[in-house]
Amino acid sequence: MSRILRLSEAASIAIHGMILVARSDKLVNVNQIAELTSSSRHHVAKVFQRLGKEDFINSSRGPSGGFSLKMAPADISFLDIYEAIEGKITITKCPLDKPICPFKKCIFKNVIKDLTLEFRNYMEEQTLDKFLDY
Repeated sequence: MSRILRLSEAASIAIHGMILVARSDKLVNVNQIAELTSSSRHHVAKVFQRLGKEDFINSSRGPSGGFSLKMAPADISFLDIYEAIEGKITITKCPLDKPICPFKKCIFKNVIKDLTLEFRNYMEEQTLDKFLDY
């Protein structure tokens, strides 16, 4: 099935996992996140290692270890998390990143640019604190 927009599994794990960590009053471990997101333990560990390097979470090892947020949930947007995993979102006029177009006007009428801007704005507006009751 074709999709216009699709989040990578890593970005999805990161966003959902960070909400799980934000909701919890105790440490949340890799196994819990993997089970609740139906993801592999290895992939969750890799994603959360990246989030740790980006300074979003504290990580504690051991049988009672897990993750906690380094900052308030209101200070972490979906965009922050997404870009930590995928890199900065770039806004381009041409969906194919071509410098020269064979047509006088874009046949896509900047829909790709508009969708990208709308997605970016949505992700920036969503902070973890808005999803604590989910």
